[in-house]
Amino acid sequence: MPAARRDSLAFTVVVTVLVTLCALLMLLVIGLSGAPGSLLLATGLAALPVGPLVGCYLWLDRYEPEPKRLLVMGLLWGSFVATAAAILIQGLGGLVVGFTDNQSLAIVAPVSEEACKGAFLLLMLWWRRAELDGVLDGIVYAGMVGVGFAFTENILYLAAAYNGTDGTGPGGTEALTATFVVRCLLSPFAHPLFTAFTGIGVGIAVNSRRGVVRFFAPLGGYLLAVAAHAIWNTSTIYGLGSFALVYAVLMAPALVGLACLAVWARRSERKMLTAALNDAAKRGLVPATDIGWVVDLGARRRARAHAKLVGGDAAERAMRDYQQAAVELGFLHHRYLRGTPPPDFAARGQEYVARIGAVRPTIAFPGQVVPTR
Repeated sequence: MPAARRDSLAFTVVVTVLVTLCALLMLLVIGLSGAPGSLLLATGLAALPVGPLVGCYLWLDRYEPEPKRLLVMGLLWGSFVATAAAILIQGLGGLVVGFTDNQSLAIVAPVSEEACKGAFLLLMLWWRRAELDGVLDGIVYAGMVGVGFAFTENILYLAAAYNGTDGTGPGGTEALTATFVVRCLLSPFAHPLFTAFTGIGVGIAVNSRRGVVRFFAPLGGYLLAVAAHAIWNTSTIYGLGSFALVYAVLMAPALVGLACLAVWARRSERKMLTAALNDAAKRGLVPATDIGWVVDLGARRRARAHAKLVGGDAAERAMRDYQQAAVELGFLHHRYLRGTPPPDFAARGQEYVARIGAVRPTIAFPGQVVPTR
């Protein structure tokens, strides 16, 4: 079995086993957190920000959409593995070391939770490195893990607020509403934002030719994630005024900065993809006349609409497959030109070229003659 397939199988098996075991544990924890009615209400409220957040990351991921299976794995890892591992670590820390509630909130939680969330990115860096093409991919996968983690954590917090077991009051609808506003409306981005620093570090490591950068970039990203998380948690200890100050002065600007970085990275991918495919075209790997229909998102949509108009659903699927194969080839060729190709570079490149060669005779872009079939 080729090394790439062994790595992919190992990643899938490890993640699937851990998600299954931790899902059972977290379902038990959630089940013991309150009555079925309150848990159902908490789950429904916690799910509200999930769709918009996932949609934002999918929008960022349009140039080279990541495999949906891996994105779902990231969500499940955050929802079950990271939450279960963080609960176990924090519980053991409280029993063995005797951390106070404030120490656990300000130190133990950021260190353990960011490590548990970031572990998914490290597993990808180890076993599925070829799927990571840079900073934007790191942000997207980190976002999925963070969204999953926040979803499960919010269920627990919302249920505790409603049941009055969070130590802040008698519970009820008023407490539930306050917790929902703070966690699901004002700060649903918090966990994805923290973990994004680890994702950025992993993305930098993937594209670096220097061993020291490949080692320290993920570590530095993790430390920044812990620092941001710790500042956020610590602000809640000193009351609403402190929380509002940190929110306005640090967290909101950090979120805006991360969004700008992600958009800039996506725009940079167009320039990178154009240059890589132009070089690939000179080597005879892809027709140069097709590059504009691949690197421009609007042109992609027009090409797919044209294909569907003249050839139906089958033609549209063929166009999508062609565009996806060309994009994948462009990203792979870019890493080759940078000197950081994945271990299975040759096999992946041959696969993409074969897909391009098989589909290209059956499609036509707007303004071209439709091939006879």
